Amino acid sequence: MIEIRALHNQEEFIEAVRLQQTIWGFEEIELLPVRLFVTATKVGGQAFGAFDNGRMIGFCLAIPGIKAKDKPYLHSHMLGVLKDYRDAGVGRMLKLEQRREALSRGIQLMEWTFDPLEIKNAYFNMERLGAIVRRFVLNQYGTTSSKLHAGLPTDRCIAEWWLDSDRVNRVLAGEQPERPEVVARISVPSDIYTIKDTDPARAREIQKRVSDQFLENFSKGLAVTGFERTPESGTYLLSTWDSK
Repeated sequence: MIEIRALHNQEEFIEAVRLQQTIWGFEEIELLPVRLFVTATKVGGQAFGAFDNGRMIGFCLAIPGIKAKDKPYLHSHMLGVLKDYRDAGVGRMLKLEQRREALSRGIQLMEWTFDPLEIKNAYFNMERLGAIVRRFVLNQYGTTSSKLHAGLPTDRCIAEWWLDSDRVNRVLAGEQPERPEVVARISVPSDIYTIKDTDPARAREIQKRVSDQFLENFSKGLAVTGFERTPESGTYLLSTWDSK
């Protein structure tokens, strides 16, 4: 039985830092420090852990932000789950706890960044949570020491999760949301993980092509509103998006 609960003390924050090293293989300089966990929980952020028989096997950290016109939101800066638990629904449990707590304070929006080449994450964000994407940032974090990033620039999609929208409520209830007409598609080969390991030059070519397509389509006012998976590829579905 996996338990999700808020992190409160130094020992739990230290364990979350250790998990960063295990999950991503970051060098020490790139780790989110204990002080950030402490500060985030003091100023309106969130820190939750996932525990299996008392052992922390995943965590997430969000920090508060303010949009134009003083609208507060949460930026979910990091969520990680140990490899052995990644197909057990732990990430979704952590996101749902973030949503529950945010809505209890009247917060309507949560955002986070994700690598567009990580098609498993993309499917999770769009189809399991109901997020949309309208913004893209080139090399947001610079080149990192994580083997998962394979030395590539950290190009990132920005997910918007409108926590109490009809779209999100329907997706979380297991229902099909209304699908806007698809006007553009951006595909990533399903074997991108192998390509990143074995052919970095080709991985960079794919990354640049994908990034260019995102920037072009977002400049036209389109948004990612869905994601399809086949044995050959994962495909972002882009539509006109007028809401919010």
